[in-house]
Amino acid sequence: MATTTQPATGEATKTLVNYRTDAGVAVIEMCDPPANTYTYEMNRQLDECILKARMDNGVYVIVLTGNGDKFFSAGANIRMLQSVDPTFKYYFCLHANEMLLRLEHTPKLVIAALNGHCVGGGLEIAMAADIRIARKDAGKIGLPEVNLGVLPGTGGTQRLSRMVGKSKAIELMVTGNTFSFEEAKELGIINDIFERDGFMENIMEYARQFTPPNKAAKAVGRIKRAVQTGWEIPMESALAVERENQQLLFQSDDAKEGLNAYVEKRPAVFTAK
Repeated sequence: MATTTQPATGEATKTLVNYRTDAGVAVIEMCDPPANTYTYEMNRQLDECILKARMDNGVYVIVLTGNGDKFFSAGANIRMLQSVDPTFKYYFCLHANEMLLRLEHTPKLVIAALNGHCVGGGLEIAMAADIRIARKDAGKIGLPEVNLGVLPGTGGTQRLSRMVGKSKAIELMVTGNTFSFEEAKELGIINDIFERDGFMENIMEYARQFTPPNKAAKAVGRIKRAVQTGWEIPMESALAVERENQQLLFQSDDAKEGLNAYVEKRPAVFTAK
């Protein structure tokens, strides 16, 4: 399978986010070892990569991961936050929220491959993905910001409470404890845990099941859009969004192929058209 690699930014800027595509899957890798902590510049590059994947018609799934095998991400760079004024911190959080909303609403499936510790802002990034898969025994997960005298300020309070419920989310955030991936799976924060050996290879294999010809990629994207848009609006409006997405899919070649394949009792061959 052909693989192409592209820099996230120009040569004058340090590359903090690696971007590559492989057989319909875009891999976005945060790269600032050892902990892959993010700064405004990393967020800017990450946003650029999200847009690149969104606009690439040959990309059907996005995999988000961290460089190395110790950290997915430890969140925001603490030294950066120490050295800037409150106004910058406010706009830093605002930009991060906008970036994560863009990731969340990109009409392509986003898989967070948690290859190591996923704490603080790292978990906030992962929660903006659609599916989270962790590497077995690779680290801890949690939102410990209270121990720094602050709160999870890039969507953490809102996304975690929607995942685990208000009471449990408050408990997890006010204690500031980190916990295992197994506990996170029980809580519904992560979807699955893969073995350590061959983790990224297995992630890529998992991701490719959602690309053509295996799956109708437009239908995958429209399912995501219907859920994301409908989640926070009244049921009547959400059902209207669902109908609109369904109507668009009915007009697609993939819907015709899927229906014909079912009638003809053969596997469908999807083309994302």
